[in-house]
Amino acid sequence: MSKNFKAIVINQSSENFIREVKEINLDFLGESEVLVKIDFSDLNFKDAMILKDGGKLVKDFPKIPGIDFSGKVEESNVSEFKKGDEVILTGCRVGEIYHGGYSQYARVKKDFLLKKPKEISTKQSMMLGTAGFTALLCAFAVKAREEILLGEKVKDVLVTGSTGGVGMIAVMALSKMGYDVTAVTGKLDKSDYLKELGAKNIIDRKELETKPRLIGKGMWDGVVDTVGGNILANAISQTKHSGIVAACGNASGNELNTSVIPFILRGIKLWGVDSILVSKKRKEFIWNEVSNLVDFNILEKSIKIVNLEELLNIFPNMLKGNMPNKILVDVNK
Repeated sequence: MSKNFKAIVINQSSENFIREVKEINLDFLGESEVLVKIDFSDLNFKDAMILKDGGKLVKDFPKIPGIDFSGKVEESNVSEFKKGDEVILTGCRVGEIYHGGYSQYARVKKDFLLKKPKEISTKQSMMLGTAGFTALLCAFAVKAREEILLGEKVKDVLVTGSTGGVGMIAVMALSKMGYDVTAVTGKLDKSDYLKELGAKNIIDRKELETKPRLIGKGMWDGVVDTVGGNILANAISQTKHSGIVAACGNASGNELNTSVIPFILRGIKLWGVDSILVSKKRKEFIWNEVSNLVDFNILEKSIKIVNLEELLNIFPNMLKGNMPNKILVDVNK
């Protein structure tokens, strides 16, 4: 099969980093088990880092970036997938080690792919992408407190970075789970939208950026932290006895200015969330819960659809923290 198609290709010469939309053919993709005709991808912070200069993540060039995609199987040499199957891929080091989703076609290993749940479309799956998948992993980490404590219910949950890609989905999912969600944001003009997503209360992030206390008033049964730094340390200090703090980001810093005190006096659990090397069984569970926890009619209000050429113009805004919308990439637009 010989076919020409469009893709973003990044390359590193001795002096220059090059990113461009090119016409390539299937030979560029190399050999693998499943060929997917891509419908949609998205833009994550990691994608923006890679598009800028490889982000110290891409070692071999040239490379097609894009850590997520959804689409339909075009060819398969494995029994698990057949032509026409609608599939999702997030993570798996695609767009870093392997060619990624900013392309009209991708060749990948069968273990990287999931069959898309019938309840959602390929477009909706990339309205979530890695960010939404991470958010749901965090939400179920918080919910795990109920199993750990043999049925003791979660009530009050804090979500930091709540207007970001992970935070928005976490607010919505935790609210759908029946919890009272307090959203932390530096963008108070987004308060009405956060309440539409399900937030019961809004806190200015400045309140959590102060020097952390080792232990403060217990306020939260669970926390989803997407930013790290002092905000995470303060959230830990305010977590109630036996609470779970799910940590998945470091936009506010890598350092964690706390001590063992909250953990040994209150039995708090710090739950690290990795969305890249997740078992297929857990991935299937999370994606099958999407239709119960995400209202796409509300979420769509925050979506901006771009093509590959437009993506190259707007990705720097994400690195500057100036991206008002979740970016959905229509690779065929």
